[in-house]
Amino acid sequence: MKRILFTLILAAGLTWSGPARAEAPLTLMLDWFPNVDHLPVYVAQQRGYFSEQGVSVKILSPSDTADALKLAAAGKVDLAVSYEPQTVIAASRGIDVRVVGRLIEHPLTTLLFLKSAGFTAPADLNGRTIGYTVPGLMDVLMDAFARVNGIKDYQLVNVGFSIVPALSAGRVDAVMGPFKTYETVTMAAEGLEAGFFELERWGIPDYDELVFICGAQTLAGKKKQVKGFVQAVARGIDAVAASPDEALADYFKAVPDADRAVETAAFGLTRPYYASGQACDPVRWQAFADFALKHGLIEKPVAVAPLLPDLNAD
Repeated sequence: MKRILFTLILAAGLTWSGPARAEAPLTLMLDWFPNVDHLPVYVAQQRGYFSEQGVSVKILSPSDTADALKLAAAGKVDLAVSYEPQTVIAASRGIDVRVVGRLIEHPLTTLLFLKSAGFTAPADLNGRTIGYTVPGLMDVLMDAFARVNGIKDYQLVNVGFSIVPALSAGRVDAVMGPFKTYETVTMAAEGLEAGFFELERWGIPDYDELVFICGAQTLAGKKKQVKGFVQAVARGIDAVAASPDEALADYFKAVPDADRAVETAAFGLTRPYYASGQACDPVRWQAFADFALKHGLIEKPVAVAPLLPDLNAD
């Protein structure tokens, strides 16, 4: 009996390791409704990568396309998905944000239109009505794109999330902000052929399309958790590269209402653009900030070094 009792106690000791480690809660606000641009985040969540880093992540969608950065800067959410141009514009206005990781490392943004419109160069949009998606970003980016490419006498209209309806109904002739990897697919699903001008081919420097940002105070108070989040997302991106079909299946588990045909097609186009590493290149960021000043995206110069903290530094 003593031997049996000892064996039971030993077995219990091997299988019980004390109370479960509490996970620190983090909130992440997306830049848009959930889609395959965010797929590595959902993979990290589905596979427990966040939990292994000691964090739990609540993913939120914005009610307005400009919400994410503002709420992160104010500390209303811990993290947000934002854009390099939006971050540079915010910094020039004195908004104290930090870039802690990357999701998409090259531009996806286009000036999108119906191919039937017959536009062959940006200047063909002289005198036209042009929509934009994110106030304070895409309207400003459109103005810079227009200066570089000689578009004159155009009218800007905020279309928000309603990109395809605005184009198909003829309310606008083009929209600044749609992604070449996503809205082109949703248009095709509705029988519409997309035409677009890629920004990097028409005078806009290369930049990180989607980045993770937080407020300076959030980073100061939750650096360990933020670092854990970024490391988990990096594992999610690696998992996409290693097993894309399984990663896509994880995404559909997390977002069951997603249009499978559209999201699968968009995923195939998006995969090459997921970030190859989480560290931002300060030289490339500074080049974009200098371009932004020269072409009127910002009014005050931005030194990017304070925006790009080293999460491994003490």
